[in-house]
Amino acid sequence: MRQPEEKIQVFANALLNARQQVGQCKTCFHLSAENECEICKSEKRQKELLCVVADSRDLIALERTREYKGLYHVLGGLISPMDGMTPEMLNISTLITRVNNEHTKEVILALTPSVEGDTTSLYLAGLLRPFTKVSRIAYGLPVGSELEYADEITLTRALEGRRSMN
Repeated sequence: MRQPEEKIQVFANALLNARQQVGQCKTCFHLSAENECEICKSEKRQKELLCVVADSRDLIALERTREYKGLYHVLGGLISPMDGMTPEMLNISTLITRVNNEHTKEVILALTPSVEGDTTSLYLAGLLRPFTKVSRIAYGLPVGSELEYADEITLTRALEGRRSMN
């Protein structure tokens, strides 16, 4: 509020321009200023791997790790009957078509560990299993945290997501 009106006007115009120019990738539904995002266009990505996320923020978080080299599919939310969010409102039918047409070898469900995330994961796994392998990211303890302070669900998921040290 203390900024000169000219600065506020420049900022407001930048927001309006961004809103008008940024849309969704026609393939994965990630934010993009073009019809297809940079990830979908990249020849370096593993086309047989598909990671399903709820929204673009989750995709960006996974990209920051620089570990995942496959493609993505953004659902546009999670199934939540209490909030009126039904499967038909999400990008699920396009996901099924995409997995079937692109001969995807594995779909990785990277959805929030919540009632809505679990519900969506179970729903998607049931739909996708006839077409491909379906996996879910492991949930566990944050680095540097103490076991004694972790809740039971986090500890249970950390145990379930354990890997061999061979």
